[in-house]
Amino acid sequence: MNITFVGGGNMACALIGGLLQQDYPAGQVQVVEIDSDARARIKQQLGVNAVAALTEGINGSNVIVLAVKPQQLSAVAGQLAPLLNGQLVISIAAGIRTSDLSRWLGDYGGIVRAMPNTPSLIRAGMTGLYALPTVNSQQKEEAANILSAVGSIIWVEQEVLLDAATAVSGSGPAYIFYFIEAMQQAGTELGLTKEQAKLLTLQTFFGATQLASQSDEDVATLRSRVTSKGGTTEQALLSMEQDGVKNAIMRAMHVAYERAQQMGDELGGK
Repeated sequence: MNITFVGGGNMACALIGGLLQQDYPAGQVQVVEIDSDARARIKQQLGVNAVAALTEGINGSNVIVLAVKPQQLSAVAGQLAPLLNGQLVISIAAGIRTSDLSRWLGDYGGIVRAMPNTPSLIRAGMTGLYALPTVNSQQKEEAANILSAVGSIIWVEQEVLLDAATAVSGSGPAYIFYFIEAMQQAGTELGLTKEQAKLLTLQTFFGATQLASQSDEDVATLRSRVTSKGGTTEQALLSMEQDGVKNAIMRAMHVAYERAQQMGDELGGK
């Protein structure tokens, strides 16, 4: 299976690196990138071919991964449309719906839309996937293999659920970083050094996540096990409840979901 990445940015390079780590042949991966410095870097760091011309880049390709900025996708799709010949097209451009991409590609049906998040850059990502009904099972497996090279994946049956995935996992790392910032700042206010507060906070997040992933119990039960009656954790959680922290997080995620839908309308109208 020959794979062409259109766009050689960070996410494309992460996907390529993940594939190569799984012993995918470098000779079956190609990148189309208009920036000459980026092409040189891709060739040097990843050992795959990188070209400037779209026509050259997709020659002999079975799968085309569109990894350009959302604002550029309409123009790229217009160039790509007359060159397609049954290839699977995977878009990782945030906010672009398959209906709009299909229209830009001349009502093309072989499209999978993917929503990876930034931890994919260290191959610890989470990606939501949606396929148009005309995508066959083999093509879905090919898409899954490519995106799972940088982490875990889920398939959704309705494209609107990718907006929900965006609100949870796409934007999710920023919520975690925000909470980490707050914990680190509180740690320094309590007398810890910045380095101590950072290590304590990051290892706590890492350990808690590992425990939640590996436990058969739900997170509410795990939380209750840490919360001794009359203890420090109980008082901290009561303070958060009084400040409406949980509801604020949930409300923020609903806002993110609504914005994802608005972005689809805005970007797709171009």
